[in-house]
Amino acid sequence: MLKYILLVGGFVLLIKGADFFVDGSSSLAKKLRVPSLIIGMTIVAMGTSLPETSVSVSAAIAGKNDLAISNVVGSNIFNLMVVCGLCALLCPLDIGRDTLKRDFPFSMAVAGGLMALGGIGMNVGHIDGAILLVVFVAFLYIMVASARKAAAQGEAVDEEYKILPSWKCALYIAGGIAAIAAGGNMVVSGASDIARSFGISDNVIGMTIVALGTSLPELVTSVVAAKKKELDMAIGNVVGSNIFNILFVLGIAAAISPVKYTMENLIDTGVLILMSGMVLAFCIAKKKLDKPQGAIMLAAYAGYMTYVFMR
Repeated sequence: MLKYILLVGGFVLLIKGADFFVDGSSSLAKKLRVPSLIIGMTIVAMGTSLPETSVSVSAAIAGKNDLAISNVVGSNIFNLMVVCGLCALLCPLDIGRDTLKRDFPFSMAVAGGLMALGGIGMNVGHIDGAILLVVFVAFLYIMVASARKAAAQGEAVDEEYKILPSWKCALYIAGGIAAIAAGGNMVVSGASDIARSFGISDNVIGMTIVALGTSLPELVTSVVAAKKKELDMAIGNVVGSNIFNILFVLGIAAAISPVKYTMENLIDTGVLILMSGMVLAFCIAKKKLDKPQGAIMLAAYAGYMTYVFMR
C-alpha cells in the first residue's frame, strides 16, 4: 500500500504546492507593482507546469530517465487529445488566430526539435537543455510582447490577483516549493515501485498514470474555461502548456542532469507530432473543434494508450 500512498500523496502535494506557489508569487509580484498581465503570462502560466517540472527533474536526478521524458511527452499527448477532446465534447472550441497561426505550429516545431536533439546520440544533455531554455526565454518574451500589444488595443483585460500579507506570501512560496519538491520525489518513488511490482517499464507508467496526474491542473483549468465559454483560453492553455513542458521542464531537467532518450521516447514524440498535426488539420478545416472531432481525439488517445501498454 505504501507505494500507492506515495503516488497519490505526491500528486496532492504537487497540485496544492503549485497552487500555493502561484498565489504567493502572484501576490508578491503585485506588491512589487508587476503588471497583472505579466504575472499571468509568466508565474501563472508556469504554475500549471510545476508538477511536470518537479517529477521530471526528480526523475532525471534519480536516473529514472524513461520517467523524465515520458512524463513530459505523455502529459503533452494527454493535454492535447484528452483535455481538448473533453472540452470539445462539452462545447465546440473556437480557435483564436494567434493559437492557429503561431502557437500550434510552434508547439509542433518544439516537439520536432526535441526529437532531433534526443535522436542525435539518443541523449538530451546539458547543452540540449540550455538550448531548450534559451528558446523558452525567447518564446516567453514574444508571448508577453504579444499580450501587451493586445491589451493596448483593448483585446485583453488584466486579471486582478489578491494581495496577501508579506509573511503569508513568504509562507506560500516556501511551502509551495517544499510541497512541489517532496511531491515530485514521492511520485517518482511510488511510480517506479508500482512499475517494478507489475513488471512494466517506467516509460509506461510515465506515459499513463504520471502523465495524467501531473496534467490535472491543465485539465481542470481548460474544462472550467470551456464551461465558462472562455473557449480560446481552453485550447490556448493546453497548447501553451505543451510548449512550456518541453522547453521549460525538459530544459531544466536536462541542464541539471543529462537524460537518456530511448527508442520508445522517439516513437512517443513522433506520435505527439502526428496527433498535433491531426488536431491542427481539424482546426484549419472548421476554425474550431466540435463534438465529433473531440470524440475522435479521445478514441485516438485510447487506441495509442492500448499500444503503449502492449509494447
